[in-house]
Amino acid sequence: MSDDEADPELLALLRQHLQGKLNLNEEPETGVLEGAEYVYDNSIDVALNMRATKNAAAIIYEKMQQKEFSTTSWSEHELHPKPKDESTVAFIFTMDLLNFSFWSLRPEDERFAISYRDKTWTGYWSLVASLQRALEEDIPITDPHYWQNEEECNLESLRYVFRSCTDEEIPLLEARLSCLREAGQVLYEKYNCSFAKCIEAADKSAAGLVNLLARDFDYFRDEFRFEGRRKPIRFLKRAQIVVADIWACFNGEGYGEFRDIDKITMFADYRVPQILATLGCIGYSPPLQAMVMRQDILESGSHYELQLRACSIWCVELIRREIKRQHPETKVNAILIDFFLYDTMKQLEAQGKETMPHHRTRSIWY
Repeated sequence: MSDDEADPELLALLRQHLQGKLNLNEEPETGVLEGAEYVYDNSIDVALNMRATKNAAAIIYEKMQQKEFSTTSWSEHELHPKPKDESTVAFIFTMDLLNFSFWSLRPEDERFAISYRDKTWTGYWSLVASLQRALEEDIPITDPHYWQNEEECNLESLRYVFRSCTDEEIPLLEARLSCLREAGQVLYEKYNCSFAKCIEAADKSAAGLVNLLARDFDYFRDEFRFEGRRKPIRFLKRAQIVVADIWACFNGEGYGEFRDIDKITMFADYRVPQILATLGCIGYSPPLQAMVMRQDILESGSHYELQLRACSIWCVELIRREIKRQHPETKVNAILIDFFLYDTMKQLEAQGKETMPHHRTRSIWY
């Protein structure tokens, strides 16, 4: 759509208003899937292989059935919090507020890592281990009051919280402090210093909670302009994964009860695109393929990176639809497929079976 054309959604809204049919109580939509489909339809550097996607759907369904993969799988990991109370809600919010950019170009034994409970943790698990370790040391790392205290919560104290057992520091430390500062301020001003109040305000709508996070917190507003489209393309990776983690942790009950949880899409990061490419579901143009293989940096918001992220979201949606088509009775959504694919890719990495690297983008969005 050019800038000279009228926005059809705006025209429809105006028409409904003039006809007295405007429904202000419509169910919330995140717009993530809609944007992903638009980018896929206009992508020239990332393509989907439909035959491979169908084959992957069959394999993924079979493996998930074998492993009895469900929301309970989330709490089974030793590092994830076990209490089903507000302290866990605060933990998950803090965790996903800081859940970005752990990759390293250093060798495995030199990358940022956390030593905790007689194990060495890297990647996402280094974050979870750091938070658990801090709480055991009586550092109130999940408390918004602490985030706002510039004397106690600063670069020096965060450097201690995320102290590594190697010489490499956690990436983007200053950005992580900024995320905590902003979140603390918003929670203080609007939600009585409690993320549980945000959940309450969303009224059991997963899409509503995602939209609330993107509206009120700058550091959750993961969206970018894409050529030819007036509205920004929304990815909202960390906003969506907050909702997904709450849902999975609480098994869809209590704080985790959302009537529209299936509106959450795959979380556009760097691991799931990697395994989708490994499975042959997505393919890259020669220039993009070369950049990924050389481990060149793809700038956040670049045309390459937006296509890669959006097409991955759409690919997982097609996998979900194929599984539901073949097995209408099964309870599966993009969240569970994403969790399964992420875990599988990490297992391949640990076994040294990666056939191609993940793309490299350094940003706060993932």
